[in-house]
Amino acid sequence: MEHMNFKPGWKIFLILLSGIFLSLDIQAQRIKVHGNVKDSYGEPVVGANVIVKGTTSGTVTDIDGNYQIEAPKDSTLIFSFVGYISQSIPIKNRAEISVILEEDVITLGEVVAIGYGTVKKSDATGAVTQVKPDEINKGMATSAQDLLVGQTPGVVVTLTGGKPEAGGEIRIRGGSSLNATNDPLIVIDGVPVDNSGVTGMSNPLSMIPPDNIESFTILKDASATAIYGSRASNGVIIITTKKGMSGKPQINFNANMSVSTSRRTTGVLNADEFRRLIAEQTGTSSQAYQLLGNANTNWQDEVLRTTVSSDYNLSVGGQYKILPYRVSATFTNQNGILKTSSMNRTTASISLTPKFFNNTLSVNMNVKGLYIRNEFPDEAAIGGAVSFDPTQPVKVPGQEIGNGYFMWLQQNTGAVIGIAPLNPVSLLDDRSMISHVYRSLGNIQLDYIMPFLPELRANLNLGYDVSKSRQWNKMFPNSPITYKENKKLGIGQTETLKQLKRNQLLDFYLNYNNDFRQIYSKVEVMAGYSWQKFYKDGSTITTLMPDNEPWYDKTYADHLQLLSFFGRINYTFKDTYLLTFTLRGDATSRFSKDHRWGTFPALALGWKIINEPFMQPVANVMNELKLRLGYGITGQQDISDNYFPYMPLYSMGFPTASYPFGDRYYNTLRPNGYDPNIKWEETTTWNIGLDFAFLDNRISGSFDYYYRETNDLISRIPVPAGSNLTNEIYTNIGSLRNEGVEFSISSKPIVTNKFIWDLGFNIAYNSNKITKLNKSNDADYYIPVGGISGGTGNTVQAHKVGYPAFSYLLYEQVYDKDGNPIEGLYVDRNGDGVIDEADKRLYKSRDPKVVMSFTSRMEYKNFDFGFSLRANLGNYVYDNVQSNNSSYSAIYNSAGYLNNLISRGTKFQNPQYMSDYYLHNAGFLRCDNITLGYTWNELVQNKLKLRLYGAVQNPFVITKYKGLDPEVFSGIDNNVYPRPVTFLLGVIITY
Repeated sequence: MEHMNFKPGWKIFLILLSGIFLSLDIQAQRIKVHGNVKDSYGEPVVGANVIVKGTTSGTVTDIDGNYQIEAPKDSTLIFSFVGYISQSIPIKNRAEISVILEEDVITLGEVVAIGYGTVKKSDATGAVTQVKPDEINKGMATSAQDLLVGQTPGVVVTLTGGKPEAGGEIRIRGGSSLNATNDPLIVIDGVPVDNSGVTGMSNPLSMIPPDNIESFTILKDASATAIYGSRASNGVIIITTKKGMSGKPQINFNANMSVSTSRRTTGVLNADEFRRLIAEQTGTSSQAYQLLGNANTNWQDEVLRTTVSSDYNLSVGGQYKILPYRVSATFTNQNGILKTSSMNRTTASISLTPKFFNNTLSVNMNVKGLYIRNEFPDEAAIGGAVSFDPTQPVKVPGQEIGNGYFMWLQQNTGAVIGIAPLNPVSLLDDRSMISHVYRSLGNIQLDYIMPFLPELRANLNLGYDVSKSRQWNKMFPNSPITYKENKKLGIGQTETLKQLKRNQLLDFYLNYNNDFRQIYSKVEVMAGYSWQKFYKDGSTITTLMPDNEPWYDKTYADHLQLLSFFGRINYTFKDTYLLTFTLRGDATSRFSKDHRWGTFPALALGWKIINEPFMQPVANVMNELKLRLGYGITGQQDISDNYFPYMPLYSMGFPTASYPFGDRYYNTLRPNGYDPNIKWEETTTWNIGLDFAFLDNRISGSFDYYYRETNDLISRIPVPAGSNLTNEIYTNIGSLRNEGVEFSISSKPIVTNKFIWDLGFNIAYNSNKITKLNKSNDADYYIPVGGISGGTGNTVQAHKVGYPAFSYLLYEQVYDKDGNPIEGLYVDRNGDGVIDEADKRLYKSRDPKVVMSFTSRMEYKNFDFGFSLRANLGNYVYDNVQSNNSSYSAIYNSAGYLNNLISRGTKFQNPQYMSDYYLHNAGFLRCDNITLGYTWNELVQNKLKLRLYGAVQNPFVITKYKGLDPEVFSGIDNNVYPRPVTFLLGVIITY
């Protein structure tokens, strides 16, 4: 407001002067003024401020936008409201003054959250990107992370298959750690949430319906993220939900119905082909041939299905007297294409944003609640459907064992063959895994402008995140799996998992913001304190049916505390030269008192080149040109499965490690690995960026180059036998670097009264390399990772100095002159005449080198059409489905069962798990969605807006990879839940 530009001394003087005039009671010079305040749409602005300029005297508008105030005849009234441009109007002896407040474009559209505050996008010095879901195709997303797919360069979201409740692996500028978490920090309405998930709910973002999200702000570089210090090494995603606005209540209703089906299945031999193969390989008189059945079963068809799902969202927002509010409720019924998988989610939220004491106290209160019922399938049915004998029936009439499901039994005794594969349909029908999750997240934020110094604000944020969950896993009595998994064959089993998680937050900071116009400077200084505590406890109880005989009982309780002091200085000179300095000190209970604290500084510089005098000749063409430089250090301490890695602790060995003494077994206590000197992992980032816009912002974009180096990596490494009574410990060892380039551009090639075309393109390149891994600098040292199905203890990936994390470690296959692999023949890389571990080649990586995204949206009159394309280049996948199902020796097991083979690729006589023949280029171009809609803008006397749309998700993927899907986060394709093709019809109503 205009009176805020006076120095504090002048303000006190004016207040005293006003008091003197009041004491003299000069009634003859005062006048009663009334009127109305509306917005540009003609709606009343409820709670707008009407203040007599130069005084603290004022009032607010009522529910109809009306006001009444007494003021001196020659004074000026200031009309203001959040999100609108303030107006100063002299009274000039008038008794009635009505105004129309215009929306403040900068306030509404160009402000981005930067952690403990906001900044105009044009003044941001860090690598900050804002994504607004309303600018994307509405109604297409089931979960919040869906809205981020392909929307900004450097942010890669890999959805974990097509499961209804599935989350996604989010990586910002690659992974900065090996064993600590690589997930970004997620802050929802000011509350940093726990990314580790909840029992019975794998996706931490399930509780935020996409329709309720106002914006995502993504902080990428250290200069932007350092304000969050200890948890910001992997970037920060700030989610802001929608709030109530002034005016009459607005009702929004969104609904859609979708049909999902499998895009493709794995090619396997059908029953007739399998019979011919058995005859060719073993002969018609062989025992293997005698095991063949008479059925013709497509097991993938038996476990997959076409499903119908629906989603509904209702929200009401507006202002009641002085209380802006928004209330919403959502119900989602999502059915998976793998039978027995489903998610039923109900959410509710309320947001209140009132102001008190002449708008000096702003209150922001948010409460969100969720109830979710998940039904999980046994995903082993996916792989089982590929390999199970297609000549066998799903059920055998009259068979009692296994509840009638076909099972592999010994022909002479009828006993169950314990090592035989299980009927994949029985894994779905005779198993039940259901969870119920209750969760609530909320906060109350108080922001107070000091009356004695309006440039100074105090902000207090109290938040919580609490979840309570229970999951029941049942194996039905006499089901096939009970003969393989239970100690008592055929006995049913119930496993009950309970969990309680609490996340409590207290943030407090002071913010001083002033514009010193005499010296062309703006200064913002912020300093604060943060405290956050995480607590979880739970239990796992296993009983055997039907008498609930106890078998396994485990309880746990853990807690973690974080304590922080932080500060930031923003300085602007002549609206051209920008400086941001950030410093944060963090303490974590994960480390000992000698290593508990970490200090994380950051510095960023910005130069608004567009504001320089020499840019005036192009000012009519160029709208923005800003150079950014940033440097900072962030920390990492989040080891998801270990709260006390520095302490010597013991774990109960039951039920896997019991010691026999006489005729009884006694539980053992086993020592956990620990390192008393474990400390902070630190990531240093350098960033240079350029933001540009021209032709009235019709074309805008940015370019960034970054270099990140992580030191004192928190790694889980093997230790010498006997040195610590354990096999592995967490410790600080090694370093890792990421280097990359990002570019994004958006444009409006055509803008007319009837036709608008929006285009967006972004591309990012990232190079990842381990630069140190052990203290001895042994060039041959590596850490094996990437376990596969098949064999015992086989791994196909490794961490090694000089290579990307999760590089593949395999033998180099030798091929004949026709290009066919020669079984068992590999390149002798060291030339010693022996093929052994030393000949394995570290080659390629699971992570894409280049990620691109292209979006297009066209609006013609009331029609709209859009699509999104996304590409990954340079990512490789080890096809474990192929390596596990393409050897002739595997089709018959002498124990008395058969296995099917996949139809593609070369067949070996014996498994060749370590051959790079199974390593494939998995680059792809995927169409994420195509939408077509029509909007009626002026229904029911211009009060109703209606949009109908149709869409298809995941319609096609172009790739050389022959497996089900090339997008596999782990880089190992095995039992991945298929991503479906989804056809969707929806409606959006605004009243």
